[in-house]
Amino acid sequence: MGYEVARRLTGLGMHVIIGTVPLWTPHTPTAVFLHWTDSQPKSNDPHRWFQDQVALHRAGNIEEEGLEAVTKIRKETKEGKVEFLFLDLSSLHSVRQFAQRFKATGLPLHVLVNNAGVMLVPERRTEDGFELQFGLNFLGHFLLTHLLLGTLKRSGRHGNHSRIVNMSSATHYGARLNLKDLQSRLCYSSHGAYSQSKLALVMFTYYLHEQLTAGGFPVSTSTVDPGMVDTELYQNLCSPAQTLKRPVAKLLFRTPAEGASTAIYAAVAAELEGVSGCYLYNGQQVASSELSYDEELQAQLWKQSCSLVGV
Repeated sequence: MGYEVARRLTGLGMHVIIGTVPLWTPHTPTAVFLHWTDSQPKSNDPHRWFQDQVALHRAGNIEEEGLEAVTKIRKETKEGKVEFLFLDLSSLHSVRQFAQRFKATGLPLHVLVNNAGVMLVPERRTEDGFELQFGLNFLGHFLLTHLLLGTLKRSGRHGNHSRIVNMSSATHYGARLNLKDLQSRLCYSSHGAYSQSKLALVMFTYYLHEQLTAGGFPVSTSTVDPGMVDTELYQNLCSPAQTLKRPVAKLLFRTPAEGASTAIYAAVAAELEGVSGCYLYNGQQVASSELSYDEELQAQLWKQSCSLVGV
């Protein structure tokens, strides 16, 4: 799905940098970074907006797949530019290195799309000791956003906000956030850990929105629910479930291109200028789970997350 975001935006004249995460993770791109030039958009039409010279930095998966994506995109479009850069969102050290390399380019940053995902994986730990789904799906993005927030603030302008888009999931509606066991050490459930990571992203989106609004910064935040999309995120299902999933996916699941549409909408739609702290599904603002609006829990999650990643 993230590949579709990069491919479609590159076709509109963007400069794309694709990075990767380690070999053992499923085939899901990670993060999108883009900017336009200092010239103001000449139209409210998003397609015209994209015609400005922009740069898009994405994080994908395995290195070979990243290079393959670069080759494919270069063949499909003559409008944009695409390159390769490495990022491992399950490693705090790698996230810090990536942020340093990006900032060293001197590029502005107008949109950050956090699109990483592993799902339903057996219990594993990152190199920093975090439960894999919470560490990669949430903490990696939390730290990355924190490290690039200064660039986002400087790049945005009132009337032309920078945007942060976090990819969540409908599974967050049934999730619980256990602040005493965020790493699922007491009782591990692959579905529970995944849904908790997606709930954390929603709560992070809302809390960050409040912080940015209070500071008067020209940066907007939103969370996207892409729906049920037929990607390799489902590769960790057991064999019988995989067999049952295939015909159902063809009938009911969205294609990666369809799943990418709401993320693109969140990133560029003119009608969302200045709209922040929202949850988007099917191109519309909808309510997220009741728990996600718990401001005290949001603040506690923020504090613990800062401690965990060392900021």
